[in-house]
Amino acid sequence: MARILIVEDDDSVRTFTARAIAAAGHEVETAEDGDLGLSSIREANGQYDLVLSDIRMPAMDGIEMAKRAASEFPGIRILLMTGYAEQRERAADLADIIVDVVPKPFSLVEIRNKVQQALA
Repeated sequence: MARILIVEDDDSVRTFTARAIAAAGHEVETAEDGDLGLSSIREANGQYDLVLSDIRMPAMDGIEMAKRAASEFPGIRILLMTGYAEQRERAADLADIIVDVVPKPFSLVEIRNKVQQALA
């Protein structure tokens, strides 16, 4: 069982993703934007097995959150997700920080598989 933080501003996507990952046996925590996500990471002293974050969010986007989290907690595993092609391109220069970018929309099976790959 892994400890996973999901950072997603869309309630329905956050709930769906959290349920899918929890049903696979993982401990799941959630945050509604990048500021709250970074606060959670700091409070946990970076002790998440995986951070799964949307890229496009209000307050602080997932890319900025990933950069700050990786700076403070080197080696933290971060998996980004987005429904926008231009956001995937923005994440391309983060190859040394993130595991991958998951395209949205995704199915239950797809997100579980991506999480398992990121944890492997």
